[in-house]
Amino acid sequence: MKRLNIHLCFLLCFFILGCKKSSVASPSTAAPIKTVEIDDDAGGVTRIAGRPASIGLIGDSSNVITPVNGGTVLMGGGKDVEAAFKWMIERSGGGDVVVIRASGTDAYNPFINEIGKVNSVETLKIDNRELANNDTVANIIRNAEMLFIAGGDQSNYMKFWRNTKVNDALNYLLTVKKVPVGGTSAGCAILSGFYFSGENGSVVSEEALSDPYTGKVTVYNNDFLHAPFLQNTITDQHYLTRTREGRHVAFIGRILNDYKTPALGIAADEKTAVCIDKDGKAQVFGLSKAYFIMPDGAKLPEQFIAGKPVIWKQNEQALSVYEIQASLSGAGYYNVSNFNSPDATGGKWYWWWTENGKLNKKEK
Repeated sequence: MKRLNIHLCFLLCFFILGCKKSSVASPSTAAPIKTVEIDDDAGGVTRIAGRPASIGLIGDSSNVITPVNGGTVLMGGGKDVEAAFKWMIERSGGGDVVVIRASGTDAYNPFINEIGKVNSVETLKIDNRELANNDTVANIIRNAEMLFIAGGDQSNYMKFWRNTKVNDALNYLLTVKKVPVGGTSAGCAILSGFYFSGENGSVVSEEALSDPYTGKVTVYNNDFLHAPFLQNTITDQHYLTRTREGRHVAFIGRILNDYKTPALGIAADEKTAVCIDKDGKAQVFGLSKAYFIMPDGAKLPEQFIAGKPVIWKQNEQALSVYEIQASLSGAGYYNVSNFNSPDATGGKWYWWWTENGKLNKKEK
C-alpha cells in the first residue's frame, strides 16, 4: 500500500510538471521582439535582434504591400512640418514606414505613428558601410511604402551610404517602386541630383561668394540619389534662418561653370517643406518660405574664378527666382517637371544678382 502511494505521488508530480512545461511552450503564445543594448556615440541605443541597424520599431514587423502614390518632400530643417508627413503617409497607403539616419534616436517612430495610420514605423541607424551593404538592411528599405531621411551630416550619408546596397535600395524606392520619400536638413540636401556634401565643413554665404572655389564648396554631380524631377537641381535648407541664399547662388554658379549645366535651385527655410507630387507639381507647407531659382545658360557670371568674389550681375537680372509663402494646408504651385515660369501661381517673382561678393534682390 505504501509502495502504491509512492507511485501515485510520483505520477501526480510528473503530470503537474509536464502540464506547466506544455503551457509555456504553447505555439499560441506570441514571442516578443528581442532587443540588445549596444554602445554608440549617443550613449547607447537599442538594436532589434535579427534586424541589423534597426533601433526601434512600432507596429507589425511583417511586410505588407499597399498601393502607393509617389512624391518627394524637401524639408528645410528645424521643427518638422506635420502636414508634410501626413502628405507622405496618405501616399504610402498606410504601409511600412522606414526612417534612416546615421546618428540620433528613433524619435520619429512615435511621432509618425501618432499622426497617421500605418502598418509599422521603423528607424534604421546606418552608421557604417558594413551595415549599408547588409542584405537585411537593404531589404527592410526595399519593403517600405514610405521613407524619410532624418537630419544630421550629409557628408556621413555620402561616406556611409553612397555606392552600397542601401544606395541601390533607396533608388529602387525612388525610381521603380515610386513610394513617397522625404528628407529634412541633411536628408533634404542629398535628394537632389547635384548636392553640397559638406565634407570639409559647412560654408556660409559670405565665404562662398567671396571665393566660390574655397575648399568648403564641394558639389557633386548625380552620383548618389535619383529622385524624380530633381536630377538637374541642387537643394538648400535652413534658408532664411541661416542666410543661405548667397551660398546657394555660388553652388549654382559652380555647376554652371564646372559642369556647363544651368542647374535649378530649390530651397526651403526652417519649418517649411516643398512637397512634389508624382507629376512634378510642388506645393509649400509650413510656416516660412520656399524658393525656386532659375539660372539662364545665356547669362553667365561676369567673374567666377578661384580667390575672387563672384560677380554675376547681368544688368541686375542674373537669376530669376520664385518665392512662395507656405501655409499649413499647402500654398502656391510650381511645376518642377519643367520649371515653366508661366505655370507658377501663389508666389512672387524676383531678380537676384551678385556684385563684389554681395547678393542683391529686387521684385520683378
